[in-house]
Amino acid sequence: MSYDTKITHRVCFTGHRPEKINLSEREIKKLLRSVITKSIEEGYTTFISGMARGFDLWAADVVLEAKKRNSDIRLICALPIKDFEKLWPSAEQKHYRDILSKADYIKVVSEHYSKSCFQARNMYMVDHSSRVIAAYNGSAGGTLNTINYAKKNNVEVTNILA
Repeated sequence: MSYDTKITHRVCFTGHRPEKINLSEREIKKLLRSVITKSIEEGYTTFISGMARGFDLWAADVVLEAKKRNSDIRLICALPIKDFEKLWPSAEQKHYRDILSKADYIKVVSEHYSKSCFQARNMYMVDHSSRVIAAYNGSAGGTLNTINYAKKNNVEVTNILA
């Protein structure tokens, strides 16, 4: 399979932290299950999570659920920098590490922290995908920047909050 063919079968995620989403984790995961199942039915097999708190981790959870039923499913974890979760609450750090332990591949995008390392991670995910699944509430920030970057690069965007 060529590199371009691999990209056509990849989906990445972008979305807000829990405090910026007006739905519960349970409600978001229900929406994610639907759109991820549809993506799998359409031939997508690799999913890339940016591993941020909230939407990214919930998306990774749903991908790992799907992976239990379908051995062709792959999870890539794209990290802006190593150990970027170290200031999170301990329960979220544990959740993060559990997901990493089950990932098929972990990509650390930047060696050192910089103001742009999170955007570099987002660009990496879009550059290696042909679809973006978003949880976007209309506010400015990294999620909007990622959606705009995807659209500029002709990568399909599905917003589960629309």
